[in-house]
Amino acid sequence: MNTPIIFNRHLLLSCLVIATALEGCAKTTRYYPNDPWQSMNRSTQSFNDNVDKVVLKPVAKAYEWAVPDVVDKGVSNFFSNINDIGVTVNDLLQFKMKQAGMDGSRFLINTTAGGAGFFDVAKLVNLPKHNEDFGQTLGYWGVPSGSYLVLPFFGPSSPRDTAGLIGDALLNPLTYVSIFGGTAASAATAGAKAVEITDNRADLLSTEKVIDEATVDRYDFFKNSYQQHRKYLINDGNSSSDDDLLLDDESNLEGAGNNNKASTSSTNNGSEGVSGSAPVNTTHHFLNLSTPK
Repeated sequence: MNTPIIFNRHLLLSCLVIATALEGCAKTTRYYPNDPWQSMNRSTQSFNDNVDKVVLKPVAKAYEWAVPDVVDKGVSNFFSNINDIGVTVNDLLQFKMKQAGMDGSRFLINTTAGGAGFFDVAKLVNLPKHNEDFGQTLGYWGVPSGSYLVLPFFGPSSPRDTAGLIGDALLNPLTYVSIFGGTAASAATAGAKAVEITDNRADLLSTEKVIDEATVDRYDFFKNSYQQHRKYLINDGNSSSDDDLLLDDESNLEGAGNNNKASTSSTNNGSEGVSGSAPVNTTHHFLNLSTPK
């Protein structure tokens, strides 16, 4: 599901402070060349999982029980429609002119004929939903992703995609409503964000059990899935030979590290880019909640 992110500078700064504190509290001091922030990332993921268990998941279950399916779908469509503004701009920044025309038309049709986006009318006229964000635009222009990074509250990311969150926020009209709309508008925007997060989390409940039962190490699963999916999006689904070689090299390096530490648990080390993993949509993850397509 593709939903917008409302950026809050104070929240992001708080996330970075929490991440630094968690790194200092990490129990292991091992260093993995291909995943240098693994100790901090695992601690942050554990923090996110605990917040999800205590807060998000119970609220999402209540939301799923109380909200009819048609309303749930309408809420998802509404936020997806707002996101199409940023998608269209990123299409233009990547010189995808035909796709930009489709996404711009999609926004106009759903905003008018679709009741402010609650109904996806554009799909009926063969205008499919696309997934473009500012992190992908930076990747299109050759900005390297950097090492894997787990952000408090936001979940799987990278330095490039963290910068992309700022760009996405600047393309989201609700950001400006929150900043310049006064107290009432800010409260309304915060409420809308809470609904968006809850709706997004509720949509993941059905696949959560499958993920938990299919994975030995949640950290490795989310890391590999996130990195592969981002490569998939940036390359528009086209395989890159350079990426394939890089994934093979990283797997061999980390595999060698596992052999040298045979006495330790195999879940302590993860190979990046495991062949065969399905791409996952984690563009607007929250608390490390990613689902296979």
